[in-house]
Amino acid sequence: MASFAKIGLNSKVIEVLSVNNEVLKDANGIEQESIGVDFLTKLTGYPVWKQTSYNGNFRKNHAGIGYTYDEDRDAFIPKKPFASWVLNETTCLWESPVAYPNDGQSYKWNEQNQTWDLI
Repeated sequence: MASFAKIGLNSKVIEVLSVNNEVLKDANGIEQESIGVDFLTKLTGYPVWKQTSYNGNFRKNHAGIGYTYDEDRDAFIPKKPFASWVLNETTCLWESPVAYPNDGQSYKWNEQNQTWDLI
């Protein structure tokens, strides 16, 4: 199954739908995103769709509701979890300013202190 994100105002993802891969194939049996977009546009009456990928083959991250589609990066970017976090330009994921401890324990981010607090 192929996944497509419905893009709304401010490039926000407002819905994600699955489409059978057979629907995407052209006359030569090659899957084409544009065919999926045309299919969904006819089905829903809504014109702005972008294909997304669970395995990260394209558009960096699988889209989710509330994600932003960044046209310049051609990537889906999740909502920024904390003001201090920065966008990794390679993965288009947000990263804390302090690395998550690698000691097998569970932590949660403390934005006020900018630390990982043991749970």
